[in-house]
Amino acid sequence: MKVFRIVAVIALLTGPAYAQTPELIHSFGPEKTPRQKADDELREKFSKESQAPKPEANVKKSSVDPWGNVRSGDAAKTSASKTATSAKPRTKTGAGAN
Repeated sequence: MKVFRIVAVIALLTGPAYAQTPELIHSFGPEKTPRQKADDELREKFSKESQAPKPEANVKKSSVDPWGNVRSGDAAKTSASKTATSAKPRTKTGAGAN
């Protein structure tokens, strides 16, 4: 009786493992037609081309400031320094101030 239980457990555990073998999974599906194979090749080709780096992406830009040609270089520096020095600490007023 003990041997029968061991055999039953082994049979129950090997069934799902045998069902997952790649040969059985792929053998049930229908074969692809030549047109489907050609479509898959084209899809792979175009996906590889779209992932390739673009030539204009490799060119370094001199400035990342899109408004740099509109304002002068001194104005940008002075306005940034004015905003940093002109910030005053705010005092609390009203009902929320303790």
